[in-house]
Amino acid sequence: MLKKENRLKSKKAFDATYKNNNVVANDLIVLYIGKKKTNENCPVRVGFVVSKKIHKRAVKRNKIKRILRENLRLMLMKDEYNLLKQYQSLIFCAKNNILDKTYGEINSSILFLFEKIANKKI
Repeated sequence: MLKKENRLKSKKAFDATYKNNNVVANDLIVLYIGKKKTNENCPVRVGFVVSKKIHKRAVKRNKIKRILRENLRLMLMKDEYNLLKQYQSLIFCAKNNILDKTYGEINSSILFLFEKIANKKI
C-alpha cells in the first residue's frame, strides 16, 4: 500500500494534473503528469483511475488498481527512478486490454512509460 503522503486524493488535485496536458501512453496505461516540483521536500502524489468501461464489476477494477499501486510502491521503495520524484503528481489511467495482462507485463508497461518520459523531457 502506498503511504498516505504519496496518495492523490482530492478532485481538485486530479483536475490540476489533467489540466497540465502532459500525457504519455502505451497500449495498457495512460499516464498524466503534473507540474515539476519547486520544493524538493514534498513527496510525489499518485492517483489511479480505472473506468467502468473496463469492467462493470468493482472487484476487477480494484484488482487493477492494486496491481498498479504495488508496482509503483516497489519502484518508490527501491528509489531507482528519480524521475518519479521530479513531479508533483502522476495519474495512471488503465486502458481496456489491461484486464488480461499479468503483473510482469503491467510492470514492463510502466517502465516503458517512464523511459518515454525521460526521453520526452517534459
